[in-house]
Amino acid sequence: MATDPKTKTVLQLVGVVAVMGGLAWASVPFYDWFCRVTGFGGTTNVAEGTTGEILDREIKIKFDASKSRDMAWEFKPLQYEMTMRIGEEGLAFYEAYNPTDRPIAGQASYNVTPYEAGGFFSKIECFCFTEQVLQPGERVTMPVSFFVDPEIATDPDAKYTKSITLSYTFYEIDLPEQEQAALEPNNDAQVSVN
Repeated sequence: MATDPKTKTVLQLVGVVAVMGGLAWASVPFYDWFCRVTGFGGTTNVAEGTTGEILDREIKIKFDASKSRDMAWEFKPLQYEMTMRIGEEGLAFYEAYNPTDRPIAGQASYNVTPYEAGGFFSKIECFCFTEQVLQPGERVTMPVSFFVDPEIATDPDAKYTKSITLSYTFYEIDLPEQEQAALEPNNDAQVSVN
């Protein structure tokens, strides 16, 4: 059966659009996976603990905090830098404060610079692993424990790294269901007038 050239062209264009849409849909999860595996783009690793190896070489860790434009919290690091030995476990603290009269849920995104160091920066515990909910007027101190993998010293791209900056950005998210339910008026109590 012969196909009309116009119909064939339309079918080819529909096919191209479908393939391009599929590639666009798959690009975000693929890029996220690629960054987590390679440390590209400053994505850090998660570890159960240090490797146990501590080098005699020191590295400076700097701490940065920001928030999205619509996030009402105040958010800052409690120390701006520390010097530690490569492989040694570090502990740093950030502070968040909710100055509003309503509970606010937040989630932190993070990265490190220079990007080459991302694959060697490992977090053991971090407030960024879970969502945070601050009640009105609540102030919290949030820890992050981490280490720089000693393999950084032999990596051709990262071995000359003298300092690493750990950056967090907090953005507002929807309140968890139990928090949202606590705010809603009780609809079970009904008053009957006779």
